[in-house]
Amino acid sequence: MIYPPSLEKLINYYKKLPGIGEKNAERLALATLNFKDEDVDGFSDTLKVLKKNIRKCSICGHLSEGDICSICSDEKRNKNLICVIEDYKSVFSFEKVGNYNGVYHVLNGLISPVENIGPENINLSSLIKRVDNLKDPELILALKSTVEGETTTLYIKKIFEKKKVMISRLSYGIPMGAEIDYLDIITLDKALEDRKKISE
Repeated sequence: MIYPPSLEKLINYYKKLPGIGEKNAERLALATLNFKDEDVDGFSDTLKVLKKNIRKCSICGHLSEGDICSICSDEKRNKNLICVIEDYKSVFSFEKVGNYNGVYHVLNGLISPVENIGPENINLSSLIKRVDNLKDPELILALKSTVEGETTTLYIKKIFEKKKVMISRLSYGIPMGAEIDYLDIITLDKALEDRKKISE
C-alpha cells in the first residue's frame, strides 16, 4: 500500500466515477486534501442532499427535486411533442441546445434481448398512457443508432401503429452508435430540426 488508508479509500471512491482511472482519481483525491474544512463539509453535505432530494419525475422519468420536473410543469412547453430518450443525460443535452419547446420521456434503458432487458423493464407503459391522453401527439425518437436503439425504435413504432400518432426520429447526420449526450450542440440542433417522419 503506497497511500495512507484514508487517502486510498477516497481514491477508490473517485475511481467509481465514469471515465476516472487511477491517475485521475489520485489527482482528485490529492486536490481534495487542499480543500478548506468548510468546503469539505459543503461537499459532503451536497452529496447527501443530492441522494436524498433527487427523484424521477412521475410524468416523464427525468430527474427532479419534486414529484413533477420543471419541464413537465412548464405551461409554455408543447405537451403534444414528446422527445423519447434513453436516459436523463440526453435531456440536459437537448436543453443546452435551447431550441426545443416540447417535453421528454426518459426510458431509462433500451430493449436488449441479449441482456434480458424487455419492454417491461424500461419506462414504456407510462409513455403509452401519456400518448393516449393527448390529441394529435408527435413522438420524436432520439435513441442511439445501435441494435438496442433500433430494436426499441421498432417496438415503439409497432405499439402506436394503429393509433393516430406521428412518429419521427433524429436525422441520420448523427454518427452510428453515437451517444446523444456526447454530441455537440450544433449537430444535435440540426438533427432535431431535420428529423424524419417514420409513422403517423
